[in-house]
Amino acid sequence: MLITFYGVRGSVPSPGPTTVRYGGNTSCVYIELDNGENLILDSGTGIRELGKRLKHLDGEINILLSHTHWDHIHGYPYFAPIYQRDRHIRVFTAANEAHGQICSLFDQIDGANFPLHANELPSRAECITEDVGAMLAGDNIQVRRVHINHPGGGYAYRIEEDGASCLYITDNELEPPNKPATTYDQWVEFCRGADVMIHDAQYLESDMPRKHGWGHSLVSQVRQLAVDAEVNCLVMFHHDPDRSDAEIDFIQQENEQFFRGRRAPALSVCAAEGMKIRLTPQAGGTRVAVE
Repeated sequence: MLITFYGVRGSVPSPGPTTVRYGGNTSCVYIELDNGENLILDSGTGIRELGKRLKHLDGEINILLSHTHWDHIHGYPYFAPIYQRDRHIRVFTAANEAHGQICSLFDQIDGANFPLHANELPSRAECITEDVGAMLAGDNIQVRRVHINHPGGGYAYRIEEDGASCLYITDNELEPPNKPATTYDQWVEFCRGADVMIHDAQYLESDMPRKHGWGHSLVSQVRQLAVDAEVNCLVMFHHDPDRSDAEIDFIQQENEQFFRGRRAPALSVCAAEGMKIRLTPQAGGTRVAVE
């Protein structure tokens, strides 16, 4: 399994001189499985760069949406494969009957908010609201999902292959002010023993209490979850758009100090555009390497 990060910011794209090293594109992660299948997690502005690569490759494209807030969908109209004739694209999302939306990725390409209409595109894109685990099992892709604690709802995913496992948990508030969709103890069990945990870590204690209930976790809470769930590698993700490279560097330094001497996680990194994580099954477990 190879994980590549194309967009790591939250809320809104944040280009500029203070975000060059970690990147300013919003959420998009690409997973290549050993069986030849692929998964795209979210369709923020990072998907535009990924599209330049995928337009030269054949095969079906699978996009798993965590939820439908703008920063997780607004890169899709600029995703090159949607302009390829008969390119098959499957978008897995949750039905949102309350808001009258079936698939916001397609809805935003409506001829008014975007120059084209979705039905004018030459690709064969379909929106799938059935259980993602059951649908992808037929392609030998193992996916489980649970509800995130975020305004409007959504899902976190656990992807597994040949004993290797990756968690994608973005826009999740581990200690929300109201009744959680998933409790902390349930998160510990869902994350238990994962090789890689990609988790929203947008806020610091200084952001509270003003942003309590906004649907994102504190860095300190994510650190503790990584310890309690005994994950191998923690990846802090969905950086605040106002968080500079230097400030993220400081978070990374604090991570290294916090985890020193603890059994897990063995590795902790702050997500950056272009970063790759390779999972290689071997005797006694899975080797995790950051490239």
